[in-house]
Amino acid sequence: MEPRHPTDRPAGPEVRIDPGQPPGRTGDEARTARSPLRLRFALALFGLVVCTALAIVWFTVDAPPGGTPAPGWALAVLALLAAVDLVVVSRRLRRRRR
Repeated sequence: MEPRHPTDRPAGPEVRIDPGQPPGRTGDEARTARSPLRLRFALALFGLVVCTALAIVWFTVDAPPGGTPAPGWALAVLALLAAVDLVVVSRRLRRRRR
């Protein structure tokens, strides 16, 4: 049986497969898996724009009496995480092109 993908290894005596595992799977997908980086980049960009905009709105609009700035800070942290993810994904995309 031919491997379906260059990273797939046929099941041999040295590779143990669990009985409940589908045929053709070797169990090393966690090491050979590749994420769809362009989709991840688009989602991180969307999250950055939306969280930044909502954080700005939260901090500039008058809060109701007894309101707290915690949601604004949470949105700012999420925007920061999205920006870090954008940097990581762009580096991986650049490395993949080489």
